[in-house]
Amino acid sequence: MSVSLTFLGGAGTVTGSKYLVRHGGQALLVDCGLFQGYKLLRQRNWRPLPVPPAEIDAVLLTHAHLDHSGYLPLLARDGFGGPVFCTGGTRDLCAILLPDSGHLQEEEANYLSRHHLSKHEPALPLYTRLDAQHSLALLQVQPVRTPFEPLPGWRATFTRAGHILGAASVLLEVGGRRILFSGDLGRPDDLLMCAPDAPPAADTVLVESTYGDRSHPPGSVLDELGLPLARLAARGGVAVVPVFAVGRAQTVLHAIALLKARGELPAGLPVYLDSPMAVSATELFQDHVGEHCLSHADLRAMARGTTLVHSVDESKALAKLHGPRVILAASGMATGGRVLHHLALHAGDHRNMIILTGHQAGGTRGARIAAGEKTIRILGRDVEIRAEVVQLATASAHADGGQILNWLRAMPAAPRRCYIVHGELPAADLLRQRVEHELHWPAEVPEHGDTVVF
Repeated sequence: MSVSLTFLGGAGTVTGSKYLVRHGGQALLVDCGLFQGYKLLRQRNWRPLPVPPAEIDAVLLTHAHLDHSGYLPLLARDGFGGPVFCTGGTRDLCAILLPDSGHLQEEEANYLSRHHLSKHEPALPLYTRLDAQHSLALLQVQPVRTPFEPLPGWRATFTRAGHILGAASVLLEVGGRRILFSGDLGRPDDLLMCAPDAPPAADTVLVESTYGDRSHPPGSVLDELGLPLARLAARGGVAVVPVFAVGRAQTVLHAIALLKARGELPAGLPVYLDSPMAVSATELFQDHVGEHCLSHADLRAMARGTTLVHSVDESKALAKLHGPRVILAASGMATGGRVLHHLALHAGDHRNMIILTGHQAGGTRGARIAAGEKTIRILGRDVEIRAEVVQLATASAHADGGQILNWLRAMPAAPRRCYIVHGELPAADLLRQRVEHELHWPAEVPEHGDTVVF
């Protein structure tokens, strides 16, 4: 009996990962992500899936980032009621990320309604915080490296993928086929997360390609942060650091703590983490020691050197402070959240600094700042960018092209098929070429909606 695989997202783009596997009248979805970035992609979130959610029997999540998990509340609201299998770290992060995503969807809908910017009156959110909270009841934790049955006769195994807390690759065995989904792969030399496990044998592989067209530069986050922040402290400026609440925020906090311990930064340089979600995610690292590279001593050092900002009033109070300081706030691409208020206040002063900590997707405010635009519209007004802009090249939590190839090369035997997914087309196609030329494996970049049968 055949097995079919349909690419419902993460094909030709770095967002919206959803891979539908069918066999014997049953259907399983690997990842359940939101499309993000360009409006053309985001509009896909509003279109019905080609399979009714009620006909999907189970979901496997590789990790909690919204481009892999953020569609789950909509899937559950529209009729899916099966189990969602994930690791413990993924469950704990989803409990933070998904309700926040629903809240942001509601906020955006309210804004559109107030300003009459929607075709619908009132504008509707894609899903609500309550939808997200209801979907969390479906999550079932499975330990890594231990096979389990997501459906009768199907077998799945999570292995560690690095990248962020709880991230996993998934080996799915069904209908005599072994299909390996890499999920998002971390770096073997990451400052925060342990290296990915070696991949198991499989006859079909879906491998991510976020950074498939590049090599990470030599050096480390410590090298990139040390000198700029030392300059900032010397001139009394404010560094505004847009961060992703999960992963990137903790990496930067750990790096600053290490730089202070080495004497490369003043021990008294104030650091503020102004993101309730990032605060919650940082606290989770205490519960998952052993799944990341930080020891209890590292976590204590981070806590000593960081002021956690919870309320809106506490966030507003940061504007009244004087002297050098570092403010980390979400979101990582400056698309929304508290970081916009800090940028609006501090971006116009040449003594200050904007530190971009990762990939800035096309169409985002962060991408425009990275491109050197001198005026950016923030919170309804044009803000001149006079602050020094620093873009970190070594903070990525994704494996680069060479590291992805090394991970594939560690497979016990060559697979029959290799699909390059979860990457923009230039990155995906270059990785395809490298897989074909260096590993001599058949590889292709699927298109959105493609179905293969094997």
